[in-house]
Amino acid sequence: MNNLRTILGLLIFVAVCLAAGGLGAIATTPEIEGWYRTLAKPSWTPPDWVFGPVWTMLYILMGISGWLIWKRDGFRGAAVPLGWFAVQLILNLAWSFIFFGAHQLGWALVDIIALWLAIAVTMGLFFQRSKLAGGLLVPYLVWVSYATALNFAIWGMNS
Repeated sequence: MNNLRTILGLLIFVAVCLAAGGLGAIATTPEIEGWYRTLAKPSWTPPDWVFGPVWTMLYILMGISGWLIWKRDGFRGAAVPLGWFAVQLILNLAWSFIFFGAHQLGWALVDIIALWLAIAVTMGLFFQRSKLAGGLLVPYLVWVSYATALNFAIWGMNS
């Protein structure tokens, strides 16, 4: 029974993270061929096809990371780190709706900076409990660092 609970927990954590990505795609996907194409972007902007696979992998890693913390300490025992995990996931989702949905490049930049900080806090709290859980968030922080620079450049080029 305990193994079933553990496997179900993993599936739920990964599914929640992938669902956040799926919800973000609701705002993003319709804007790729239209509004996003019209924006001036720096030469180091990756091709559109890169974003889907990268984000899918990051959401899976995030889910595994959160699950490791939950598995170790439960929701009650890990309320603070899992609370920060939820905050970063909400900020992640919000960015898609601010940037792509509302076309608010400056506010998206504010959101992604807050997201970066929330990931850094989450990662630090996770590292205190599990080196693996913290380490699984490193690619996410690296990618969001790049995305922050990209958001800043696009905002500057289109303001």
